[in-house]
Amino acid sequence: MSALRICPLCEATCGLTLTVEGTRVTGARGDRDDVFSQGFICPKGASFGEVDGDPDRLAAPLVRRDGKLERATWDEAFDLVAARLRPVVETYGADAVGVVLGNPNVHTMAGALYPPVLLGGLHTRSLFTASTLDQMPKHVSSGLLFGDPFAIPVPDLDRTDHLLLLGANPLESNGSLCTAPDFPGRLKALRRRGGTLTVVDPRRTRTAKLADRHLAPRPGTDALLLAALAYVLFEEGLTSLGGLADAVEGLAEVRYSVREFTPEEVGAACDLDPDEIRILARELAAAPTAAVYGRIGSCTVEHGTLASWLVDVLNILTGNLDRPGGALFPLSATDRAPRPAGPGKGFEIGRWRSRVGGHPEAKSELPAAALAEEIETPGEGKIRALIVCAANPVLSAPDGDRLDRALAGLDFMVSVDPYLNETSRHADVVLPPPPPSQSAHFDFAFNALAVRNQVRYTRPAVPLAEGRLDECEIHARLVLAATGMHGAPADAVDAMVVDRTLGRAAADPHSAVYGRDPEELAAALTGESGPERRLDMMLRLGPYGDGFGAAPDGLTLERVLAHPHGIDLGPLKPRLPQVLRTRSGRIELLPAPIAADLPRLRAALDARPDGLVLVGRRHLRSNNSWLHNIPSLNGGSNRCTLHVHPEDAARLGLRDGDPVRVKADGGEVAAPVEITDSVRTGVVSLPHGWGHNRPGTRLGVAAGLPGVNVNQLLDGSRLDPLSGTAVLNGFPVELIALR
Repeated sequence: MSALRICPLCEATCGLTLTVEGTRVTGARGDRDDVFSQGFICPKGASFGEVDGDPDRLAAPLVRRDGKLERATWDEAFDLVAARLRPVVETYGADAVGVVLGNPNVHTMAGALYPPVLLGGLHTRSLFTASTLDQMPKHVSSGLLFGDPFAIPVPDLDRTDHLLLLGANPLESNGSLCTAPDFPGRLKALRRRGGTLTVVDPRRTRTAKLADRHLAPRPGTDALLLAALAYVLFEEGLTSLGGLADAVEGLAEVRYSVREFTPEEVGAACDLDPDEIRILARELAAAPTAAVYGRIGSCTVEHGTLASWLVDVLNILTGNLDRPGGALFPLSATDRAPRPAGPGKGFEIGRWRSRVGGHPEAKSELPAAALAEEIETPGEGKIRALIVCAANPVLSAPDGDRLDRALAGLDFMVSVDPYLNETSRHADVVLPPPPPSQSAHFDFAFNALAVRNQVRYTRPAVPLAEGRLDECEIHARLVLAATGMHGAPADAVDAMVVDRTLGRAAADPHSAVYGRDPEELAAALTGESGPERRLDMMLRLGPYGDGFGAAPDGLTLERVLAHPHGIDLGPLKPRLPQVLRTRSGRIELLPAPIAADLPRLRAALDARPDGLVLVGRRHLRSNNSWLHNIPSLNGGSNRCTLHVHPEDAARLGLRDGDPVRVKADGGEVAAPVEITDSVRTGVVSLPHGWGHNRPGTRLGVAAGLPGVNVNQLLDGSRLDPLSGTAVLNGFPVELIALR
């Protein structure tokens, strides 16, 4: 038989048609009728059955007895969580319990619905997520510009005339902070309709090869280049805010702040021709529509927040923010219904600081790079227990060796993870979710970043196996055990959220259900489970919802279920000033924290690396460290090799395949050399997510092809100060031949 499923393996959220034999997924192809992906599929989606049936997936909980992890019942596992975790809170306070949330959380319903409830119940400030290893600069810049860290504009890929990509390789990553099935096809369509694609990347990636123009600057200089583009727009009178003119404040201040970033000064720092910078600025200004988009390569660097800010500054200066064909704010089906425009609370960073390093919080999160020191360092507020949900920071964060040692010293640790990996091997309790075929799926996070508004939901393709718990129930029971409500039924968590949400909605004059009885509203919800009832509630209260009968043609869970291939909600539309939540009610173009950090960028004009610098890279057949245990996704280009330019290899006496030691300020690793002109001179590249060689894991395939952990080259001291994001790209390294 066949069944529909939204792919959870990357941000593209493609619709799949699964072939199911009994309870086993034996094949996957693209769903040609999916309203969003229209049949597109990548190698990760095609391997869904292999991912789903990986024999190394844990089938039951594990608990630590006499130092060894052994199989246990679900009741035993949650009893132990309650018995060991609550005393830590009661003795040492809430901040003594840390929470780590990994990237896979946003790929599941459970990971979206329950961690906020867990954090609200624990009241801990010790929160660490993958965002400070990836995207936090964009959240911070959006928060400062627009007053909302989740108000992230995305490029209108299907209608733009000029797309400028910085530090992004969507032909390999399938996109990030921009949900777009078949990103490669959309870029090719841009060029077919006469548009222009410009790629800025120190590597000649597959995306760069597709581009009309590829600029290869020194790594880490994206903010300088963007500032120079802004300089040219001002200098040559090319700024045109269009409909944004009355919504922006701080224009003159921005002009003054970029006065020193001339193409000549920046060109020397970036190793680019100043004329190329001027031409690019003129083309952006002259294009009928244009969009600037920056991702990981421009975020995980020393000036990541400034680069993210300048991306939107350029979109604003050219009149392309909030404009069809430019960069627009998506409106997902479970977003809050639009409310009247006006001033908001604004956004702040540094409301508190980490105990040891004094790092400012951003979006209530502390830098993942600071986790080890918060566990190791004695004193009040020391992290003594850890809840890790779908995260593997031993590989994904700087200095995994130090974190590895720190985790071993915890009083207690619980991990929600399908594998016994480099991080979960330290846990006292491991709670494994079922395979993805046995879980329902709705993309709460990624629909809010989609290049077209749509809504899709798929129920489990395969019944829950005997002895398994649904992933939502696992998270709900973890919430109860961790917050002093152990023993209550799991659906009590969903009921509590429904009651609170409907109570607030009924008391909100701007809500469609203002003044109505929350109990009556709750009784009207449909769904087979607590999570489905919550989804129904969010759809009904959302911008396209039926408002519990107020708009009879609006969205409900039942209506979405009646459209198994999804419902198209149309192209993105202008949403300003409604999305703004700044204190002024306007776009605050030069926020104080940004202005205070600009002298650091000016100082970078004089910085020149003496030797080689390293950048990471992504593989189409991988997503961080997730998929290295899947045989069909290993091999080909998905290898852990060090890319070295031929001129650098000749200068250093390196040959293809030679082993080489890579040294940096945090440590050293050894990897085989792959000589290629896909990197520019002075740059080497090592992929992220490898290093599967630690004892005590149960990852047979990954252990056979372990690779090396590039983040072991870092000690965690290199951070973007505004966002706390680790500098994972553009740092100096030394190569030493081992032959």
